[in-house]
Amino acid sequence: MIQIDDAIVALDVIEENFICDLSVCQGECCVEGESGAPLENEEVEIIEKLLPAIWDDLSPKAQEVINAQGVAYKDRDGDMVTSIVNGKDCVFTYYDDKGICKCAIEKAHKEGKTDFYKPISCHLYPIRLEKFREFTAVNYHRWRICKAAVLLGNKEGLRIYQFLKEPLIRKFGNAWYNELCIAADEYKEMKKNGLTK
Repeated sequence: MIQIDDAIVALDVIEENFICDLSVCQGECCVEGESGAPLENEEVEIIEKLLPAIWDDLSPKAQEVINAQGVAYKDRDGDMVTSIVNGKDCVFTYYDDKGICKCAIEKAHKEGKTDFYKPISCHLYPIRLEKFREFTAVNYHRWRICKAAVLLGNKEGLRIYQFLKEPLIRKFGNAWYNELCIAADEYKEMKKNGLTK
């Protein structure tokens, strides 16, 4: 593990390769899972305010769910997550003309309708953050539906932390990310010289 400030980064974040391949996975991470996408408390209010900008892109069922229970709920672990449709689909999904599942919030951002890109947990995926009292764990979440992303990442030789540069900077800042890059280079050199276990 690598510690930078109060974040502890799992080594596979700097060792493993990953590039999302939407043409293969079709955005399945937005429609599979036991609950919605994790949300930070302040994100709930932000999403509530931007609803008018994305409302027309949401499915009628998603609109019904939001009207009934809001944009988020607490899952069985007590974590705040996005509301879901049909027991699995995030309410903020829509499908493009190729049938690929995408985020209506991200679409609104790209169209200049909101400054909010999308929930940080979605932006950071496949990294998942787990907050403890004294530190935040930065872990790689392995999921079968991301097999194509691993294959493409291996083909291009792009590490997870490199693929996720933008969201990591968004979450932790430029200085933090630069420290991570330095640590990753040092670890790579140590590994090459047989100085790691």
